[in-house]
Amino acid sequence: MKYRPLGNTGIHVSEVGFGSWQLGNRKDWGEMNDDEAIRLVHEAINQGCNFFDTAPNYGLGKSEELLGKALVGKRDQVIINTKFGHHSNNTQNFDVNLLRQSLEGSLKRLNTDYVDSILLHNPPFHFLNGESPHYELLERLKEEGKIRAYGASVDSSVELFELLETTNSQVIEVMYNIFHQEPAKAFQLAKYKGVGLIIKVPLDSGWLSGKYNAQSSFEGVRGRWSKEQIETRAKLLSKLRFLTNDGTAMVQAALRYILACQEVSTVIPGTKSIQQLYENNSATEKEMSLDMVKKIQRFWEKELQNQPLPW
Repeated sequence: MKYRPLGNTGIHVSEVGFGSWQLGNRKDWGEMNDDEAIRLVHEAINQGCNFFDTAPNYGLGKSEELLGKALVGKRDQVIINTKFGHHSNNTQNFDVNLLRQSLEGSLKRLNTDYVDSILLHNPPFHFLNGESPHYELLERLKEEGKIRAYGASVDSSVELFELLETTNSQVIEVMYNIFHQEPAKAFQLAKYKGVGLIIKVPLDSGWLSGKYNAQSSFEGVRGRWSKEQIETRAKLLSKLRFLTNDGTAMVQAALRYILACQEVSTVIPGTKSIQQLYENNSATEKEMSLDMVKKIQRFWEKELQNQPLPW
C-alpha cells in the first residue's frame, strides 16, 4: 500500500481507503454479520489500509459501532472520518445546534475520544458557505481536540469551489469517477489551498467493477436506478472495454484513473468481502499511463460531459 498526505493536515492516508457504508447495513447492501465485518476491517489494516470512512446513518449507527469494536487496540494505527447531518435515527437535520451532540454520539459508537475528520454530509448549498455557523463550532471542536480536521462531502465542482473559496475546510469528500468527472474542475484549487480530497463512489456504486449489465437488477439504495438508466450505464460500460484489453481488471482501471490525479489523497470504495478488498487494494500495484488517462477523459467529454448520469 502507498500513502499520500491528506492535504496540509499532517495526516498521511492509504491511497485506497475503506468505505464503511456497508458495515451493518443489510437494508442497502445485503447480509454481513458482525464477525465478518470485524474480520474485514482487521484484514484491511493488515493490507495497509489506514483510512476508514463512516457516518452516523450508515446502518443506523451500526457501521460506526462495528468500526469501534474492530479498532479496539488499533486506534493509533488508523484515520477515521465521519460525518454530520444524516443521523442514526434515519433523519436529516443540519441544525448547527445538533452538531456537537451528533459528534459525541459518533465518538461513543466509535469507542474513541476524537475523530481525525468530520464532514457536513451533503448539506444544502447554503451550509457550504463560510458564513454558516457550523464552521465556527467546528473550529472550537478542533481546539478541544475532538476533531483534527473538518470539511464537507459534496458532489459537484460548484460545491467544491464554494467550500474552497469561503471556508477553512482542510478535507473535502467528493464524488468522482470515470462516469462523473465534472468535479475535477476544482481539483487544482484544492491542491493550491492544501485541502485533502477523499474520493467517494469511485466505482459508480459497483458499475465500474464490470460486474453488471443491462439485465442487472438492484435493491436497497441502488434501487434508485430506472430500467433506462441501467441500460444507459451498460452501454457506456461497453465503450470502456479498452481499459481491460491488457488483462487489467475494470476495478483496477477505475481506481487507477482516480489515483492518477495527484490532487487526490485517497479513494474509498465500499468493501463487502475479502475478495473485494484484495481487488480494490490491487489498484495500487501499478500506475495508469498518461495516454490512458487522456483517453478516459476524452471518453467522458464525448459521452457524458453534456449528458451527465444521475447518481
